[in-house]
Amino acid sequence: MAESTPPKPPAPAAVRIRAAAALPAGSPGASTGTTIRLNKRMAELGLCSRREADDWIARGWVRVNGAPAVMGQPVALDARIEVDRQAEQQQRQQVTILINKPVGYVSGQAEDGHEPAVVLVQPQNRWSECNSRMRWGHEQLRGLAPAGRLDIDSIGLLVLTQDGRVARQLIGEDSNIEKEYLVRVSYGAETMNVQATFPREKLALLCHGLSLDGQALRPAQVSWQNPEQLRFVLTEGKKRQIRRMCEQVGLFVTGLKRVRIGRVNLGHLPVGQWRYLAPHESF
Repeated sequence: MAESTPPKPPAPAAVRIRAAAALPAGSPGASTGTTIRLNKRMAELGLCSRREADDWIARGWVRVNGAPAVMGQPVALDARIEVDRQAEQQQRQQVTILINKPVGYVSGQAEDGHEPAVVLVQPQNRWSECNSRMRWGHEQLRGLAPAGRLDIDSIGLLVLTQDGRVARQLIGEDSNIEKEYLVRVSYGAETMNVQATFPREKLALLCHGLSLDGQALRPAQVSWQNPEQLRFVLTEGKKRQIRRMCEQVGLFVTGLKRVRIGRVNLGHLPVGQWRYLAPHESF
C-alpha cells in the first residue's frame, strides 16, 4: 500500500512583505560603506515613521538582508529591508482625521486652560457628509497627534493622525507641502478697502524678503483674495508665522483660516466637526 503524503505545515502568520529594493550599482551611496540607522532608513523609504520602526523592530517584524533586525542597527543604503505582514495590518488600522478647528482650541497639548482640538473627535461631531466606511472607535484616539499646528486664534484645517508617514510628509524636515490660508487684515485705521491703501512694495516683501527668529523665510505666494483679505500659500510653518509676517509690514490680522494642506481642501467641513481622510485622498 502506498504511503500517504504528509500534510503540509500551515503557512506562517507573518509573511514578509514590502521589501525595500537594493540600490542599482553605481547609485550614490550604493556599496560605498555608507551606513544609516535602520529606523531612519525605513522612514526615508516611506515604510513608517522612526518611532513606528522602533516598535516593529522590538516586535521582531523587521529583517535586514534576511536576518532579524536589532534596535539601533546601522544599515547600508543598499540593504534589503523586509517587514512582516503583521506590521502592515497594524498600519492599515491607523487613522488620519481632518478637523475644522474652532477659535479657542489649541492644536496640541492643553495649555492655559484651553482644550486641545482632539477633544472634539467624538462620534457626535463627525460630519454627516463624511463618506468613509471607517467606524469610530476609542482606540483611534490613541497616539492621535497634530501634524502641524494652527494657533489658538485661528480656524480651519487641522490634521490629526496616528500615521507617522503622514506626519513626516507634512512636518518633516524636508517637507515642501503647501499650506493655504485666507487672512483678513487691517492697515492702520483702514479695515474695508485695505488693498487700495497697502503699498505694493510691502506686499512684495510678504512674498520674499522677511526673516523670523534670525532666519530668512522661504518664498511665499501672497495675493489679494478680496480688498480685505489676503491669500497666503506657505511651505513652512513657524510659530504664528503669518501674524508675525504681517506685523513686520504694518498689517494687523483680524481673522485667519487654513483652507488647504497639499491636495486636501477644507471644503464645506463645518467648524468644530471632523471627517476621516478618504482612501483616495493624499497630501
